[in-house]
Amino acid sequence: MKAITVNSYGGPSVLEYTDQPDPKVGPDSVLIRVRAAGVNPVDWKIVGGYLDALMHAHYPLIPGWDVAGVVEAVGVDAPEYAVGDEVIGYVRKDEVQHGTYAELVAAPVRTLAPKPAALSWQQAAGLPLAGLTAYQALKRVGTQRGETVLVHAAAGGVGSLAVQIAVAWGVRVIGTASERNHDFLRSLGAEPVTYGDGLADRVRALAPEGVDVALDFVGNGVLDVSQQLLKDRSRLVSIADGEVGAKGGQMVWVRPDTADLTALADLADAGKLTVPIDAVFPLAEAAEAVKRSMSGRSRGKIVLEVSS
Repeated sequence: MKAITVNSYGGPSVLEYTDQPDPKVGPDSVLIRVRAAGVNPVDWKIVGGYLDALMHAHYPLIPGWDVAGVVEAVGVDAPEYAVGDEVIGYVRKDEVQHGTYAELVAAPVRTLAPKPAALSWQQAAGLPLAGLTAYQALKRVGTQRGETVLVHAAAGGVGSLAVQIAVAWGVRVIGTASERNHDFLRSLGAEPVTYGDGLADRVRALAPEGVDVALDFVGNGVLDVSQQLLKDRSRLVSIADGEVGAKGGQMVWVRPDTADLTALADLADAGKLTVPIDAVFPLAEAAEAVKRSMSGRSRGKIVLEVSS
């Protein structure tokens, strides 16, 4: 199969388009013919060695955890799926080597769910990691209908999905973004505010009594302003700032979860959730896709198209 591989830590230049052996399929796994693979910041952080203290990496390393594709073979104890099934997955394993930037990937069934029919292959590939991150962050602090949630970086890949999930749950959403993304946020059902100096005042102009939940999807020192605005300072979640625990909130590191991924697919098929696509690159141009992700300026998801 063709795959993107790296043989050492480094920047986008270490990504190579290579021939690799087809994956072996474990007992509780299926082999997926990849149609599209999502690109996420964690991918280039792994390639760059930033997560070396957390995860063992083995070479040659194929990056990527998001996938959408068709089941091509099933393991001896994988009755959940059959050949020909269309699936999506957040295929994070305990160690890093056999990722989704490839024509084929072997995925444990615990990482998968049926592909939502309402989404294209590209949209479906962008849903798992970002969607699960948003969904699990909202669940972690018990977000309820009628509450007000402040979403930092609401126009990004995770933030734009968090906005839609919260709106589908009957939650009021205030989202931070640059002014060029305000109309986009309104189209998703959020009330936009510009980030930066004076943010607390701008949020209080919309929610004088403060907010019930704050979700930090960007880092960059937004924890303190979030705590100023929260009615209950413990209802703060971050995926980007390791100081959140010391400030009374919680860190979320997204977990593979079939039930949660199925719930996201159901929202998509009900017309309540879509996946904004920022850019699509062919598999061979993964380095360019990673560069775009590293710029931090994408609106929505970046996706690799692997096959049609």
